[in-house]
Amino acid sequence: MDEFTLDEARALMPELRERAAIIVRLRADLAELSHALRVGRSGGGGVAEAKALEAHLEEALSWFGARGIEVKGIAPLLLDFPARLDGESVRLCWLEGDVQLAWYHRTDLGFPGRRPLPN
Repeated sequence: MDEFTLDEARALMPELRERAAIIVRLRADLAELSHALRVGRSGGGGVAEAKALEAHLEEALSWFGARGIEVKGIAPLLLDFPARLDGESVRLCWLEGDVQLAWYHRTDLGFPGRRPLPN
């Protein structure tokens, strides 16, 4: 999909939040295992398990890209939906912890230009 309407993007929110929860869990599991490997206390399967977690995380993230949603960051999870607002190229912006899709920013400004969506 090239661009989303606000309604199309909001319709994806229930599944997006479910997918985001999986990513948060995998990200935390990988962080804990990576730390254990660095300090030499890996009881969870070691490098092979870390590689498997990385693969699962990449697979989970690919769901967004396959739908045209841009992954801008994973810690915290930051997602952008390409869209148009009043004829201008924008990104509808969802940040981990947001309950709903309520923010946007101009494409050329990125996250620092984040504003609440107009009612």
